[in-house]
Amino acid sequence: MSDANGMSSTVNPDDAIADDWAAALAEQKSGTEGGGQARADTIRPMQPEDFSGIKNEPPSEVNLEMVLDVPVTISMEIGRTRIPIRNLLQLNQGSVVELDRLAGEPLDVLVNGTLIAHGEVVVVNEKFGIRLTDVISPSERIRKLR
Repeated sequence: MSDANGMSSTVNPDDAIADDWAAALAEQKSGTEGGGQARADTIRPMQPEDFSGIKNEPPSEVNLEMVLDVPVTISMEIGRTRIPIRNLLQLNQGSVVELDRLAGEPLDVLVNGTLIAHGEVVVVNEKFGIRLTDVISPSERIRKLR
């Protein structure tokens, strides 16, 4: 392309970007009033609902059917101990590892690693089982998580 002087001219990409910014700034200024001050009734903190389009309303009825078939890991713990790796590597058949519990103390029942009850060992049909002696309340479980 040539201008009136016969010189070739090209469109500068920086000019196009500057025009876009100028238009955006003009639009922003037209949305304010009184010397560039934004209206107080239009400013509010963002809420999670603004992003999801769904209002967080409490459910009218709790439906537990969804979670009743979710598998969890349940374990019974008779005690714990800490030993150095050197001693761990020396363990063999017949070795005895001393635990932090006394004989006769209740076992811990854990679900996914969270203590939910205490119990004692029983034998049922020649298999070991556990009889729950104390179930931890939900509020106590939540308190221990914090």
